[in-house]
Amino acid sequence: MGLLAREIEARGVTTVALALVKEVAVAARAPRFLYLRWPFGHALGEPGHVAQQRTVLHDMLSMAVSAPRPGLVVELPYRWRRTTYRAVGDWRRTSEVVASALSL
Repeated sequence: MGLLAREIEARGVTTVALALVKEVAVAARAPRFLYLRWPFGHALGEPGHVAQQRTVLHDMLSMAVSAPRPGLVVELPYRWRRTTYRAVGDWRRTSEVVASALSL
């Protein structure tokens, strides 16, 4: 994941990876990644939980647009099956979670 992301970034394309094991993503030196403490195989969220999945996608897109430089790690605060998700109202607006983590 990290090696491929670095190669893509070297060609001028911003990447954001999702990680379920923070140490592996850090070791692979992914340019930008979001870390979730969720079960393996569920990086985007619970099956059928559309609001949760869209929230994670919104966070990823916000990170791609807002992150000022490569090398950033944002740990998302969501808890598996314990967080209530609102529908993403405006996809052009930066995610509050990412903005807060990046202090925008």
